[in-house]
Amino acid sequence: QVQVVESGGGLVQAGGSLRLSCAPSGRAFGTYAMGWFRQAPGKDHQFVAAIKWRDGRKYYADSVKGRFTISRDAIQNTMTLQMNSLTPEDTAVYYCAADSKGARTYGISDERDYDVWGQGTQVTVSS
Repeated sequence: QVQVVESGGGLVQAGGSLRLSCAPSGRAFGTYAMGWFRQAPGKDHQFVAAIKWRDGRKYYADSVKGRFTISRDAIQNTMTLQMNSLTPEDTAVYYCAADSKGARTYGISDERDYDVWGQGTQVTVSS
């Protein structure tokens, strides 16, 4: 079974920082891209950031540009999301996702192009 597992969520005050990590679990798989999505209560999944595995090109949602940094370790197949200057609006369950097939039908920011998902990790930012 192919899975990814997130870690690093928690409770932080506004203006603080958190670092999320994502690592594969189970059978190894090829990776074309990995990304982070989040879901706040009562809202749909929202794209946060993504990174293409081969060239390391990074993509960010406008709401997190300049505050969040995505990075990868191509050898270990792991990914991190450094989140700085957090606000209460960043409160959500954060999901790691991987594109192991490389179809790229909908785009790097579209969850439909990701076929491997983690269980999510809660990030809560208090005001």
